[in-house]
Amino acid sequence: MPPAPPKMSGSGDRIANETDLIQTYLAPLTGGADGAFGLRDDAAFISPEPGTDLVVTSDPIIAGVHFYPTDTAADVAWKALAVNASDLAAKGARPLAYTLNLAFPEPPTREWMSDFADGLRAAQDSFGCRLIGGDTDMTPGPLSIGVTIIGAVPSGKFVRRQGAASGDHVFATGTIGDSALGLRVHADPLALPDLTVEERAFLEGRYLRPTPRLALGEALRAHASAALDISDGLMKDLARLAGGLGLMLNVDLIPLSKAAAAARTNEPAVTEDILGGGDDYELLVAVPPAAVVDFKNAAETAGVKVCDLGALDANIPLQVVNSDGTPIPFERLGYDHFSRSAQ
Repeated sequence: MPPAPPKMSGSGDRIANETDLIQTYLAPLTGGADGAFGLRDDAAFISPEPGTDLVVTSDPIIAGVHFYPTDTAADVAWKALAVNASDLAAKGARPLAYTLNLAFPEPPTREWMSDFADGLRAAQDSFGCRLIGGDTDMTPGPLSIGVTIIGAVPSGKFVRRQGAASGDHVFATGTIGDSALGLRVHADPLALPDLTVEERAFLEGRYLRPTPRLALGEALRAHASAALDISDGLMKDLARLAGGLGLMLNVDLIPLSKAAAAARTNEPAVTEDILGGGDDYELLVAVPPAAVVDFKNAAETAGVKVCDLGALDANIPLQVVNSDGTPIPFERLGYDHFSRSAQ
């Protein structure tokens, strides 16, 4: 994505000072949380429920890297919170609260900030958390949005990324590749021309507003040996989950939406986007063989679609194959932030 500042300027009334921005647009997002103090203190506090552990994660998004300057402020805000809630979802944790650090290249307009607050409000209402603190600054670089989210998990039930064993089945939630294809559509109106208007809109929506799989928390805590969310690409994150174990992944088993399946039929080369595009924010979950049936039943009860991608095996490499077992070569493993390109 091209490094460019978001469009926070224009003819609208520009916010003149930090206190106005915080108290007018951000303080209402605390929802009256006691530990937030209306965003008038230098710190906040959380009183965790007895018998729970706190889970903390932070995943910033930056203009020109994670979103486009033409994206609406509401979509940017949703994504900023969603990508962090997705990390909690993979730990089996329930979101409680978050802090927000905003570094602006220029003072935003009231219209932009109002839309941004609306997007945050919609996201936090959906995920079940409230803003409790943060900071605002000016920067010579692009807009940077840093969210730190705090969640809770029953004591001792934190689901780690490591822990999968040979024989464990790997499940994927939802559908894979939608966001990578949605980015193509979002960036280029002429991309994937054979898709319908509805299919293009679906893919673009999946890119702009990912859905953290928080509903799967109980199933993960009860049955998963390991889990993580798919942020940098299916194959890259699958390798992380496998931790040196192998898996023969039949490409036809990868769960695709109707729109992604149509794109792959019309343009087979998009298979590489599906395998390594990233930004799906679906979950990869390792489940011991004895718990597979119970996990599938728990996922169904939670209303989350899951697909069995196969079993981990210490005696084979991690590879993608066609239905006849022929290996599929691919160059795009996933995204790397240091090279800012597919690896």
